Amino acid sequence: MNNKQPILRKTAAAALALTMLVGGATGAMASDKSSKNGANSWKHSSSHGQKDKNKKVDKHKNENKKKDDKKKNEIKGIYLNFGDLNEQQWKWAYDHIIRLAAQGVFNGYEDGNFKPQNNISRIEALVAAVRLLGLKEEAEKPENMNATLNFKDFDQLKKKYGWAVGYVTVALENDLFSENDSLIQADKPANRLWASVLLVKALKLESEAKKKMDTVLPFRDTKDIPAGSVGYIAVALEKKLITGYNDNTFQPNRPVSRAELAALLDRVDQQLPGDQGAQAITGTIQAIANGSMIMKRADNTTVSVPVDANVFIFRKDVKAPLSALQVGDEALVRTFQGKAVFIEVTKVASASYQIMDAGIVSSFSLNAQGKIATISIAKDNNGTLQRIIYNVDANATISGNSGVLAPNLNVVVRGSNYVVQAIEIIS
Repeated sequence: MNNKQPILRKTAAAALALTMLVGGATGAMASDKSSKNGANSWKHSSSHGQKDKNKKVDKHKNENKKKDDKKKNEIKGIYLNFGDLNEQQWKWAYDHIIRLAAQGVFNGYEDGNFKPQNNISRIEALVAAVRLLGLKEEAEKPENMNATLNFKDFDQLKKKYGWAVGYVTVALENDLFSENDSLIQADKPANRLWASVLLVKALKLESEAKKKMDTVLPFRDTKDIPAGSVGYIAVALEKKLITGYNDNTFQPNRPVSRAELAALLDRVDQQLPGDQGAQAITGTIQAIANGSMIMKRADNTTVSVPVDANVFIFRKDVKAPLSALQVGDEALVRTFQGKAVFIEVTKVASASYQIMDAGIVSSFSLNAQGKIATISIAKDNNGTLQRIIYNVDANATISGNSGVLAPNLNVVVRGSNYVVQAIEIIS
């Protein structure tokens, strides 16, 4: 193999360990607990048999209810409503965690929890980084999953986390680890120093980091940061990926929790070129009707996005219902299997935005009361036919043509915040 072999060995171990933490080992552990509980339940005396039986029935009912509740909150493989993730308690990390979960970068556990306070291992951090870069499919290709890596502890890694070998291979190909490591240390907790280096490498800023190795870092515990890592910390600070503590320390050896890594990775995601993860759409909401949302993108094209019934929405930095969205909101929408599963309003609609537009009626839809719900008008835009869809107020007025709207009529629409309040038919 080439000179990247030592890197391959390290990354392989790291990736496999991460997979276990992300949820791979959770199922086996849960099964073991279930079988043990089942065996112990038969050790009670017969005098307590009916009572124990009732307890078992109640227990199974509760377990089934939890499973049913989880299924209600689950979006075909993406789970965003974690039982142990209180929005207020984890306010500083809440949105970071949900964003990454929506992309499939971070998964929860089979019990429906995220366990944000748990320390994260190097392998878990590595797998999450590979997924963040949009390389999940590449990592899971057979040729990468079956790679042989030259770490001294690669056999242990493959035996315990064989499914993650591909993540290690891809991470090495993308230079996420140093080339002089001979051990993986997959289960070793990822500390702030190690995580900072990983983040800088994920942003492809290694050359910039090497130029900053003589930087004087502003911490009183700088002596605890290896000389070869100074440039990476300098770049991480410059890019606002990580900060020091109020006591003027960096604490490089402090373990990183799952919540902390989510915050760090989300900051990296915001600086990556383009969208690296799940399919994403950015634009301005033009209409919300019939279970779909119409968005106008930066290139003036529009797209209709079906909205999943369990969609997770952030508006004004808090979790919000679908009804809170407004036409004119600028948003980032992540889709899964063709439906919007995560919507983040990046800029709320202006309360005073006025519209006046003209064109030919392309189509319109009606609500349950038979009133016009949306109207699509077509017009020429520098030689290109452009269609724009607007929501229509339930009490909108229609003038001209005896108040009868039909396709191919020329109209002028007026309103505010992309909601039409008056339609004038001019031919």
